[in-house]
Amino acid sequence: MLDLYHAVSAKGDEGNGMGNWVGDGLTGHVSHAALPTLNTYTAPLGTVVSEADTVMSFVNLVEQERDLLQPRPYWKEFRFDLTPLPQGETVTAAEFRIYKTLTMGQRANRSLHISVYEIQRENKHREPELVLLDMQSVPAGQEGWLAFDVTSASNRWLLHPRSNLGIRLYVETEEDRSLSAGWVGLVGRRGPRSKQPFMVTFFRASQAPCRPPRAVKPNPHKKKPKYDLPLPSIHDHSHVNSGRQACKRHELYVSFSDLGWKDWVLAPTGYSAFYCDGECLYPLGSCMNATNHAMIQLVVHLLKPDEVPKACCAPTKLSPISVLFYDDNNNVILKKHRNMVVKTCGCL
Repeated sequence: MLDLYHAVSAKGDEGNGMGNWVGDGLTGHVSHAALPTLNTYTAPLGTVVSEADTVMSFVNLVEQERDLLQPRPYWKEFRFDLTPLPQGETVTAAEFRIYKTLTMGQRANRSLHISVYEIQRENKHREPELVLLDMQSVPAGQEGWLAFDVTSASNRWLLHPRSNLGIRLYVETEEDRSLSAGWVGLVGRRGPRSKQPFMVTFFRASQAPCRPPRAVKPNPHKKKPKYDLPLPSIHDHSHVNSGRQACKRHELYVSFSDLGWKDWVLAPTGYSAFYCDGECLYPLGSCMNATNHAMIQLVVHLLKPDEVPKACCAPTKLSPISVLFYDDNNNVILKKHRNMVVKTCGCL
């Protein structure tokens, strides 16, 4: 997740999306062995992830398996608690990630077929009903993270939490021979914390559709000023310039440690928020980013200074930042918080 945060931060100047990523789980260690060639599934589509506002990771809570001491086919089951899913958000993509280590005694050029199924219904005396979610062919001699698309299952679990019976993983050779997941190097709950399996889900805030305006669209090549009313003649200029600095953006760095948030915010340690301050002076120039209302308010203020205040210097454009943090359930979350950085100031 920390790798994903760095990828998002690197793309921050190019856009507001979450970007593409290949990470190494819940820690900040970058796994250079997680080569793109190991993944036949491109995780996840950039156009889908770019719309995500929140990314949540879920640790594996329940793990069961049929291993070498039991009859074939061998399998391994995982289950994740998705109940702390954010309200009012929709899933854009979800992945199940599991780490494959190098194992001794295997032919490096042999291909392993790894398939992941959703468990849809459990039966007492026979196998459960399974639905295929994703499948990959992986070289036996490589090491790294594998990502499987489980978006359809996570959407179902979001709508019907009781239907969350987990997922089941199978490993087979090219000759359809079943192999134990542990024997081929797939790490489970007993492995190191940095390589334990997890699930990551991408969310986007639900927005009500906006009704398009009926007015004719203006010419996009014609730049319209912020205000288009004629400026009245003000004969009394005693209130025009008070000697203060004009409205503009000022530096402001916010440290999460100073706010007492360092125990639950993983990254960043702080950010440049900026703030707006200064006078809205008459006449309002184009650099003031003023509205018609601000101009009228300022004119009335000059005529009736005791009754109407001046226009206010305030942010006119803001941008988001991405924050990596722990929630109340110790899940690691990457969330894009909107309107956190002042980009421009103006008179409102």
